[in-house]
Amino acid sequence: MSLWIERILKEFPSDLSRFWIAADPDDVLLDEQILVSLRSRGFELLPFEDSVAFRTDYEERYRAAWDRGEPGPAEALVLHLRSGAVDDLPWDYLRDGRRVSLSLADLFPKLSYAVVRQIGSEHLEALFDAQSKHAAQTLGEAGTKDFILTHIFGVSPYLISRPEALWRELLRLHFSDKVLPPVFASHVASVLDGHGPFKDLRLNELFSSKGYFLRVVQDAWDQFLARNGVTGSRPVDPAATDREAAPIIPFEHPDVRVLVDSMFLDGTLHPLTIEGRPAGIPEWARVGLVEDPDALAKLVTEGASRLADSLPGTEASHRDWAQVSRRLGEVIFRFHSLAPAQAAPIGDQILDVQKAADERLREWAAVHYADLPSLPAAKGPVMVHHVPRFLSLRRDAGEIRVALLVFDGLAMDQWAQIREYVEQRAPELAFEENACFAWLPTLTSVSRQALFSGLKPREFANSIETTSQEPTLWSRFWQDHGLRANEVLYRKGVKRTEQLAEVEVAIADPTVKAAGIVVDTIDEIVHGAVLGKRGIASQIASWCESGFVERLFGMLLEKGFHVYLTADHGNVEAVGIGRLNQGVATELRGERVRTYRSEALAASTPGDIQAFRLDIAGLPADFLPLFAGGRGAFVQKGEPIVAHGGLSVEELVVPFIKVTRASTSK
Repeated sequence: MSLWIERILKEFPSDLSRFWIAADPDDVLLDEQILVSLRSRGFELLPFEDSVAFRTDYEERYRAAWDRGEPGPAEALVLHLRSGAVDDLPWDYLRDGRRVSLSLADLFPKLSYAVVRQIGSEHLEALFDAQSKHAAQTLGEAGTKDFILTHIFGVSPYLISRPEALWRELLRLHFSDKVLPPVFASHVASVLDGHGPFKDLRLNELFSSKGYFLRVVQDAWDQFLARNGVTGSRPVDPAATDREAAPIIPFEHPDVRVLVDSMFLDGTLHPLTIEGRPAGIPEWARVGLVEDPDALAKLVTEGASRLADSLPGTEASHRDWAQVSRRLGEVIFRFHSLAPAQAAPIGDQILDVQKAADERLREWAAVHYADLPSLPAAKGPVMVHHVPRFLSLRRDAGEIRVALLVFDGLAMDQWAQIREYVEQRAPELAFEENACFAWLPTLTSVSRQALFSGLKPREFANSIETTSQEPTLWSRFWQDHGLRANEVLYRKGVKRTEQLAEVEVAIADPTVKAAGIVVDTIDEIVHGAVLGKRGIASQIASWCESGFVERLFGMLLEKGFHVYLTADHGNVEAVGIGRLNQGVATELRGERVRTYRSEALAASTPGDIQAFRLDIAGLPADFLPLFAGGRGAFVQKGEPIVAHGGLSVEELVVPFIKVTRASTSK
């Protein structure tokens, strides 16, 4: 156990109290490893966000059991208060609870509190260790920035003087998903601004925005190839005159080359499709070219192999799985882009990677999934029910009009396909790509309601088998966060270009501040699929040809909306393991799960059916899911199907994307 976790856990002696009050304005406790460690000692943490919801949970699930002499869901409960205003809590909590106060100012006395609170919780353990070993004296703001850049991000801006050093550091950071928080990006930019080689670069954005950085590198790669006499099929938008010229990146330098190679293999960068085999291009650069279908097949094979060798274990964080889901999505998308003759020989390899990733995710979810609902959403939603809260925070930060596009059933590989298409048809658009977790079971009535309501499924138990309450729940959330009913828009069933005129009229109303739009096309295609995900990819391509997606994005941006896209769940290719005739499914088309209203029915699964149970704390007590094992489905044995409801990477981890204009992407 690390010094950091030991320091936090010593505040919670397990034999002192059953009810604790933790004043934690800096979300110190909302770290996956700390939450797991607390649970291993018998503690459960419950955020105090809604006094009525907390009271209900506390009284019905914990206190009543303790009063009966029963252990209840946990030996001890921690009321987590995201402020220091403990005295505002109900008097009986103050009477019964043992108080603990946690603050980054107290935990990092040698560092500037204003700076430390800018980094993510995933870095606090390493920072605590670095403070113990290397902070000999109290540091001010500038000193703390340099200390954190050196010991956490491995960046020393004072040593960056040449282009290859700058691009090596940028590639290393973004390849490992270590985007610098804005305050640190600004500090690095202020140090480097005086250097001649960097004077025309938007350094702040290069360090703080992965989307902007990747767009710059992609453009620079295409220009690098053009200087070497190679041209390809990726278009350049002639109307995008406000996009700056790509800088010259020293791709030939060994420190740069090795990272660029890795980013092409895992799908972070996209190779240029060309015709012929140019003689002048160096051999190392061919990883960024697609010269023929065999070259793309090789790229898919190598990407799958690298992914298989780097799958996370049970100690990983949700951020690791978000990165894996994006890499796997790119591999699957590229695989389905291959002609059947190229795809057939590597199909088993792709399936093996998918199965291995799903098994690792299931092991990880058994340990960590219960903690995800409690994690903070300020820097980005971890779960879909965090999305409304995140959008509310963005409105507070100045994004007055926000639009949430929910592409029902969109898996990460299908987003990769749509993004690739839109980038070709509308290169003026840019994307900040992240991911978040759906609710289990990954059914529309469960996860999409959580997405629009901002609630855990237990909190909308009465409507968990229908989506009819979504407009009300969406409106209620925003009214609770300061908007009036007429300032909130909800539309669903949007899927064809002829429907966009009606949507345009609705969003043109200047009073609308929060728009929620459900695009049903993907889910409709999935549930009608007969040729697997390869057939779905073909149908998505035809849908994209209609221009629907880029027109929807452009329309919202033109009306001044800040546009975010996500999904309620993804979808996976499965094979029938046999039908279950007992119990009732909440959604007949969600063939990867069955849900029951009684323990007796849930436990009555025939022994020859490969299925498993998973305790999911945020579900209603009488809503018990039974998941098909592996990549199975509760349909006729051996029948192939594309479905959702279960626990696989492709179903559970969904895209969370910010859509912007390329010239203003940040």
